[in-house]
Amino acid sequence: DMVAPVNGRYNILLLGGDAGPDRTGLRPDSTSVASIDASTGATTIIGIPRNMEQVKFAKGSPLYGPFPNGYNCGDQCLIDYLYTYAEEHKSLYPGAAAKGSSPGIEAMKDAAEGVTGLTIQYYGLIDMQGFSDLIDALGGVTIDVPAKLAYGPVTATKPYGFFEAGPQRMNGDLALWYGRSRYMGSDYERMARQRVVQEAMVKQFQPSIIVTKFQDIAKAGAQVVKTDVPSSALPGFVDLAEKARKIAITHLELVPPTFNPAKPDYAKLHAAVQAAIAPVTASPPP
Repeated sequence: DMVAPVNGRYNILLLGGDAGPDRTGLRPDSTSVASIDASTGATTIIGIPRNMEQVKFAKGSPLYGPFPNGYNCGDQCLIDYLYTYAEEHKSLYPGAAAKGSSPGIEAMKDAAEGVTGLTIQYYGLIDMQGFSDLIDALGGVTIDVPAKLAYGPVTATKPYGFFEAGPQRMNGDLALWYGRSRYMGSDYERMARQRVVQEAMVKQFQPSIIVTKFQDIAKAGAQVVKTDVPSSALPGFVDLAEKARKIAITHLELVPPTFNPAKPDYAKLHAAVQAAIAPVTASPPP
């Protein structure tokens, strides 16, 4: 069954993984937290840049021991490197596998808690191939592209192609490029596009169908698709997601110019998160 909400909310770590042939193991390519109101389903997605430095850990975290002053060694200590660090030091999280997780994922949970100030109850992880397969299994997704966008890898001398402005129907491969391309663009622009894709999926597909397809892809096993949400809790989350479809998803991106990932002000970050997830109350009549 679902764990009890914390302060009336469920906070789920969402990891997009990059396990390409040129990579050793999997590395989180996108990190965000979906904070869901346990009664209304109202959802805020908090985007954490992968170049966040000086991540702090609670005293109870296994990472507090090696990093009591935070993960702090300049640009060699970015948040997404913590996944690899924990996978190389598996003894930090000896019980991870037994609960359907891994040391790397548990480290990212602890890091996300430090950055946001929220308690993370669950996680969902999907790698690039799994995401592409999920979109294809759903029959594609329609994205409203705000302006013509070239796409391709950051190292390309010319783009692989273009997304024209306006509503575009995308298969899994194209939706992946839309969310990941850094050709002539920044990581922060890419984070914003990833939110657009996430929101389009929530609005265009029934949550129960997304869950079924997600499970099918996880069973197929060729991709990395994992979650520690127990199957007994899924109906409750599907109900919340159905409610969420009727409410605008709100977003908080912890990126410049408002926030400095190289020198994060955690009091400011935590206050911004609390403001973003505060329930919207109707203003009293004059």
